[in-house]
Amino acid sequence: MKILAIASLLVVLAMAAVGSVQAQGGKQVTPLPETGATAEPRIAVLENGLTVLVLEDERFPLASVRLYVRTGSAYEDPAQAGISHVLEHMVFKGTAKRKPGEIAATIEGVGGYLNAATSFDYTVYYVDVPSDQWRLGLDVIQDMTFGAQVDPTELEQEKNVVLSELVRGEDNPSQLLFKTVQGMVWDGSTYGWPIIGTRESVSSLTRQGIKDYIHDRYQPQSMLLVVVGKVDAKDVLAEAKRVYGGLTNDRPVTPPQPFPLQAKGPGPQVKVMPGEWNKAYLSIAFPIPGLHSDETVGLDVFAQMLGGDRTSLLYKRFKYDKRLVDEISAFSMTLERGGLLYVSATLDVDKVDIFWRELVDTFAKLDAADFSDTELARAQLNLEDSLFQAKETISGLASKVGYFQFFEGSVVEAEENYLYSLRNVNKPQIQGLLDAYFQPDKLASVLLTPAGAQVDAKAMEKTVAESWPRVETQKAKLMETLAAEAEVIQVGPHALVLLPDATLPYTAFSLSWPGGDGLIKPERAGLTELTSKMLTRGTKDLSAPEIQEYLSDRAASMAAAAGRETFSLSAKYPSRFEADILKLIKDVLTAPAMSQDELERARDEILAEIKQREDQPTGLAFRHMFPFLFTGQGYGIFHQGTPETLAALKRQDIRAYWQEQARQPFVLAVCGTFDRQRIVDLAKSLQKSLKAPETAFSYAAPQWNSDRTLDLKLPGRNQLHILRVFPIPGEGHADSAGLELMRAALAGQSGILFRDLRDKQGLGYTVTAFTWQAPNVGFMAFYIGTDPAKKEQALAGFDQAIANLQKQPLPQEELARAKNLLWGDYYRDHQSLLARSREAAGLKVKSLDLDYNRELIGKAQQLTPEDIRGLARKYLRMDDSYLVIVQP
Repeated sequence: MKILAIASLLVVLAMAAVGSVQAQGGKQVTPLPETGATAEPRIAVLENGLTVLVLEDERFPLASVRLYVRTGSAYEDPAQAGISHVLEHMVFKGTAKRKPGEIAATIEGVGGYLNAATSFDYTVYYVDVPSDQWRLGLDVIQDMTFGAQVDPTELEQEKNVVLSELVRGEDNPSQLLFKTVQGMVWDGSTYGWPIIGTRESVSSLTRQGIKDYIHDRYQPQSMLLVVVGKVDAKDVLAEAKRVYGGLTNDRPVTPPQPFPLQAKGPGPQVKVMPGEWNKAYLSIAFPIPGLHSDETVGLDVFAQMLGGDRTSLLYKRFKYDKRLVDEISAFSMTLERGGLLYVSATLDVDKVDIFWRELVDTFAKLDAADFSDTELARAQLNLEDSLFQAKETISGLASKVGYFQFFEGSVVEAEENYLYSLRNVNKPQIQGLLDAYFQPDKLASVLLTPAGAQVDAKAMEKTVAESWPRVETQKAKLMETLAAEAEVIQVGPHALVLLPDATLPYTAFSLSWPGGDGLIKPERAGLTELTSKMLTRGTKDLSAPEIQEYLSDRAASMAAAAGRETFSLSAKYPSRFEADILKLIKDVLTAPAMSQDELERARDEILAEIKQREDQPTGLAFRHMFPFLFTGQGYGIFHQGTPETLAALKRQDIRAYWQEQARQPFVLAVCGTFDRQRIVDLAKSLQKSLKAPETAFSYAAPQWNSDRTLDLKLPGRNQLHILRVFPIPGEGHADSAGLELMRAALAGQSGILFRDLRDKQGLGYTVTAFTWQAPNVGFMAFYIGTDPAKKEQALAGFDQAIANLQKQPLPQEELARAKNLLWGDYYRDHQSLLARSREAAGLKVKSLDLDYNRELIGKAQQLTPEDIRGLARKYLRMDDSYLVIVQP
């Protein structure tokens, strides 16, 4: 289950209309075009007031079903804080039709996925299923929401799980920041406490209290049922009436009222919280109106220009130019009754003082006129682009149309209104918003620092008061389906894979080489990661900031990535900018600048990322896992390096590595709408520029470590984290299909580990199994985050699960669920263009067939329970296993 703390991130809105928009200063901005990929939604209201929305989409054999309920943490009182979220958990613990665990087993058994999410203003239950199972989706969600049994024993067990989830969130700096600052900004309101509740309120919840809450809040007239996918709208509406039409209301529903915004705030307010952190983490929030305000769109645009991407004011000034922060961003979060303008940053604690003074000075001097016409147009284009791309997946489309219908009462009209407002935002409007909401007395800030750091909250408040006087100004008046068959072309030693899909006017571009960490010596650890960051930071013609602006002006993205056995570069862009982006890609690959200045920036970023990873228990575990499991070149090093190895790397090292890496035989995969000849020409041009080496890279088999236990410590945290790791063969091995099937049986909400260790024993919020495979090596790992006092019980739980797999064959229904889950997970994960291009490039570069993953699923369908028992005996051997533990 999920908690949506940042609800405005669900505003994945709209499809664009044709025509051009007149931006400030006469600059023409061409909006993104319509695709006509989907029909208009069918909307009906049942006699009991429940609204049903159906949208037919034939692209994939999938259907997404979700039920929105107008209740969440903002509808609670302090004594029952967290009840919405606990109820969301309890619907999985037994219903009128299904026993505990059967909800998940039913959906995963047909290859589907299900979850639920609690926000401030609503709760949503959703399933994504194969399209021929949409009726099952309707039935399961109805059973969850209206048939929850709330067994007292199960409730006590699940309250422990929620409390585990709560303390886990407090180990995460970003969650702790938001939880604290929301109480400062929304003090005294129902937005003021965490969605998950408090230890006291969760512990005190009772079965009768939850039943009363359901009776009060779960009224059909307060609900929206959404079905999107390969369905027939007429059939869905008829079935919805049959399944939901008999539900009744027993009280009127009063719409919530917006929270009043005071003309003057109580601030500035600053709170400093020392803890066991490596970095300093800062959040700043200003209260703003809710989503029904006509100021919402202007605030979105302002936040985008302020800190929305790498071309934004804050990023360029404090990350790139002054190098005071590791990360900095801003966004506008609008909920139903109010909102936040939220700024966050991560930095070294010794830079806090100078950063704070310069940031406050920037805020004090901020004027809408300082943003250029190009920056305004860029922000509008990129916000429009983010809305448009929601249509790429069935689940994303369901979220988009559900959000609009639930909160705005329409889909098409709401989309058009948002886009009209977006395209007509201007600088006077932005200035009016600055004058009204971006004021020092409304500032609330939280700073997490390493223990012992000398940072004074009162001094920070004094800096704001002295450097940023309030500007008393009147508010300005404001203006109102998967790709076709792949084509593979050999270009010398290189391969080109073309995957045409004209559904959307976008192109995904993925280029992969063999090599990565396999090309470097252990003393050069971090070189590949450093090179990947350097590669896209300058060419012979463009600096790093100019590249970011070039991409942002075209709503495009591009990034390089280094792995332990591969190196890659990916891009995604509107197809109409293809010529521009391909030219940039060629320049990046053949003439990267690799400047000393960017080297220092990239090195600092990696060092900051290392510290941030090691501030989180799972980040610490996974950083140390590979150097613990393996020895020697490639797999047995810290991929990001260490402070010592990074400090020793020089420009000539990066240039030498890139020269060797770039000459390896590449695979270029392109998916979406593209000019075939232009792509072929690029591949041929790269063949000439990137001469292949005499001896190609070969994938080596690493040596496993002789040490079997790694004990890591992270003081000041609440939970213990355990990874039990078993060696397995690499990709392409005959046992791979069976191992993936066994992993699917173990993982998931109805999987063996979840049912036993979480549902029955209440050992932790997250428990799962996963596999990792490279060409010549792999492992299967069991994971749980639990209370330190339950360490031995958790390890015994893993042992018992393995013993059961080895002792007796899996029941046929368990195996069928796992087989269906493999199918459903694959198609859900490969809807996006970039996912498909990356898969093709990643498989081909390792000499695997393009349909390797689908063939793996096909082979898994043929396996028997006895096959799985044999694999468990063969590979899940305690004597061969490794143990990684992170202790608080």
